[in-house]
Amino acid sequence: MSADSPSPALELRGIEKRFGSVRANRGVSLTVAAGSIHGLVGENGAGKSTLMNLVYGLHRVDAGEMWIEGRPLAPRAPHEAIAAGVGMVHQHFMLVDDFTVLDNVLLGAEGGWSLRRGRGAARQELSRLAQGYGLEVPLEERVGDLAVGVQQRVEILKALYRGARLLILDEPTAVLTPREADALFGLLRRLRDEGRSVILVTHKLREVMAVTDAVTVLRQGAVVGNFATRQTSVEELATCMVGRPVALRSERVAREPGAVVLEARGLEAVDARGVRRLKGVDLKLHAGEVVGVAGVAGNGQSELLEILSGMRAPSAGWVRVRDAAGLTAANARSRRVAHVPEDRLRHGVVPSFSAADNVMLGYQVQSEYGRWLLDRTAIDAACARLMREHDVRPPRPDLALGAFSGGNQQKLVLARELGADPEVLLVGQPTRGVDVGAIEHIHRRLLALRDAGKAILLVSVELDEILALSDRVIVMVDGLIVGDLAREDANEERLGLLLAGVRQGGAA
Repeated sequence: MSADSPSPALELRGIEKRFGSVRANRGVSLTVAAGSIHGLVGENGAGKSTLMNLVYGLHRVDAGEMWIEGRPLAPRAPHEAIAAGVGMVHQHFMLVDDFTVLDNVLLGAEGGWSLRRGRGAARQELSRLAQGYGLEVPLEERVGDLAVGVQQRVEILKALYRGARLLILDEPTAVLTPREADALFGLLRRLRDEGRSVILVTHKLREVMAVTDAVTVLRQGAVVGNFATRQTSVEELATCMVGRPVALRSERVAREPGAVVLEARGLEAVDARGVRRLKGVDLKLHAGEVVGVAGVAGNGQSELLEILSGMRAPSAGWVRVRDAAGLTAANARSRRVAHVPEDRLRHGVVPSFSAADNVMLGYQVQSEYGRWLLDRTAIDAACARLMREHDVRPPRPDLALGAFSGGNQQKLVLARELGADPEVLLVGQPTRGVDVGAIEHIHRRLLALRDAGKAILLVSVELDEILALSDRVIVMVDGLIVGDLAREDANEERLGLLLAGVRQGGAA
């Protein structure tokens, strides 16, 4: 490096990190050029989040060195990383729902003993940043009342307000519409052009190709590839990530659907504050059919899944499976209705339980697990079998579920529900935060279930996923179904317009 060349925004040298017997990072070295957007990709459990948490001070490095803009970096906590110029937007936002936007931004950065003075200065600075970067947010509104796309803007504003010169984004488009994602990428390019640097952690390789300047691939905790983005391809990155060629498109053969398996009429959902989340939704699911539900998070899809799975009673309307009404969480399993919830940590697993105990949850009355007393040997054997079938890593039934990566937790939930051989599968965000190899596997299993004559309701914010798997696509906006399209009539442009509230011919 010449004397006139800027120091790298971030340099990692031989980084090692262990958690007990698990070696999460194995001698990782990488360089993020100043004023660049750097992609970080890899399989679930490859060590990406661990590495970024080391940079942000959430974990401590066991061995190796970190340098930021030519200065040593060894944060013992996030506030030290922030002081060094590092900002991080996590996949699960670090916001307090009951606080206003302004209070969330000020939390930990109050600006001295006078809170009033700090709030006034913060308003002025946030207004300047919001106008300058197109990140307008309502400063006095409660964060929990905001759409997820707006919450993400709050997180980015919070990082910029604290002076971040290196911004780390973990799966930032998981909750965004295509238009919102495009706006985010425009912002990232602007930050880069102003001399800031960005690390983009994502499993969406097409986004890597669209917005990054360079990309690093991790596999099993080690760097297995460094590429200039313009000199690589989605196929090369996918192969490098998983160590084998990956089918990036699902082969879906059109077929005639069978009889109606599940029917809902006039579904209404009113939340605790009296807000109508569902507004008279009618729906039919046929055997051998995948119905995709497209929509920005927060438009009623979650309430629809909860009602159809029996997790909550509708405020009005009814649900029937075959000819039986009165679906509840207690009888859903006996009616062969399986459910993969959108939020696996809140509704799908108990992180402190072992993987084996989580696989049993909801199915503990099955005879294979014991009639009067639970058969631990049978439970562990069933879990081990499902782990092999779904490539869950590490394949340890005794390990607490919280010790697995998010993608491997997701695979285990899917393994549990698909292993029950359901007639109806309700699945929310099945590939959120999982790698291309796991996406290939999950899509293949879902299509196999559909080809076996099962009915599947698929809720996803990923339009590519909806279009790849669905026989029929419905679009939800503000608790209403605003479009019901046959797959051949659906494309990304048409769905995007419906999501934006623009109705066309053919929309319901």
